[in-house]
Amino acid sequence: MSDTPAPSSAPAIRPFAAFEWMIALRYLRAKRQESFVSVISGFSLVGIALGVATLIIVMSVMNGFRDELLSKILGLNGHVVVQGLEGNLPDFDAVAGRVKKVPGVTSVAPIVDGQVMASSGGINSGVIVRGIRRADLEAQTAVSKTLSKGALAQFQGGDSVILGLRLADKLRVVPGMTVTLIAPRGNITPFGVTPRVKRYIVAGTFDIGMSEYDSTFVFMPLKEAQLYFNLDDRVSGLEVMVKDADHVGNMIDPIGRAAGPATRIITWQDMNSSLFGALMVEKNVMFLILTLIVLVAALNIVSGLIMLVKDKSPDIAILRTMGATRGAVMRVFLIAGASIGVVGTLVGFVIGVVFCANIEAIRQFLSSLTGTQLFNPEIYFLSHMPAKVDSGEVIAVVGMALTLSFLATLYPSWRAARLDPVEALRYE
Repeated sequence: MSDTPAPSSAPAIRPFAAFEWMIALRYLRAKRQESFVSVISGFSLVGIALGVATLIIVMSVMNGFRDELLSKILGLNGHVVVQGLEGNLPDFDAVAGRVKKVPGVTSVAPIVDGQVMASSGGINSGVIVRGIRRADLEAQTAVSKTLSKGALAQFQGGDSVILGLRLADKLRVVPGMTVTLIAPRGNITPFGVTPRVKRYIVAGTFDIGMSEYDSTFVFMPLKEAQLYFNLDDRVSGLEVMVKDADHVGNMIDPIGRAAGPATRIITWQDMNSSLFGALMVEKNVMFLILTLIVLVAALNIVSGLIMLVKDKSPDIAILRTMGATRGAVMRVFLIAGASIGVVGTLVGFVIGVVFCANIEAIRQFLSSLTGTQLFNPEIYFLSHMPAKVDSGEVIAVVGMALTLSFLATLYPSWRAARLDPVEALRYE
């Protein structure tokens, strides 16, 4: 008997070894006769990249649109409005003093609101007149920081108003010119109530960037607004600002108790619930629709890998006869398919983030190139296209794309692992 020791069994190869990566990457670089498979893989990569980029861009624009709209709305209107049960609020200074002492309240401003007709040079426009004290207007930074030069200094007395810039352009007036305001309910005469007509000097303009406000609002000193609308010593309500606008519901009860039983409390969420509810629904629907782009690209990975498995059947059989396990074969095609998904997702992520960072410049370039006005502020309310990248949503999009790409590789990889070497080599 020979003393030569029996050969030991070959060492087990760890999963995802170097040779599996090498074979998978070689399969992705198809030869000329396999170029069709390579084209399908390329389209899959491009599809995933476009899907991920589109999702990131659309979700970011929706986030930016909501935040900009919210900041404009809350910049001009209060987080909470305190009104009288019968409409106008009497003894408002005492109520304002009590509300201002509520923890979490940052400011309280009495206002007078009324709808009138503005006229200048034969041009008429329906507007909202807001009576407000000069100090309170200055405290509203969303408005005061956009005022034209000298507007606050001229905003005093009973004959000056501040117009939205778009309204001033429509009426063709500039600071120093006059505008006529016509209120439907004015003086009481023996012949009935006659409209009140009064001419005011334009002290300045404001431009907060929201067309709905810039084209309809007129600020007037509070005392003059009370006289103009026959309110005596009453106001339309109190605008209350709080520290946390997102949780303004927690402030309803303490503000209501401080204001007294003859008042009612309205939050910004109550006044704009339909608008922001519609934005949330639109955002969710857009996410579901655009996810189909990534899903279609993932299905392309399935078809491409199935064709690759069919073309590489002899190679798979030879690998099996050389000792490759079914798991090794399956991992080879998992790596090949997942590589398409990972690269496509990363490319889409980069494109989406870069696009969002320069979205306004891109919009202006496309507008100048096509000669059309993209993102019309008259329709979308805002003067520029906003985008806010939410890291949580980006992670969700990337995770979803990688998951779909991985799931798309399972069936073709399983088929490759189940391939019978004898059958594959029978007719070779």
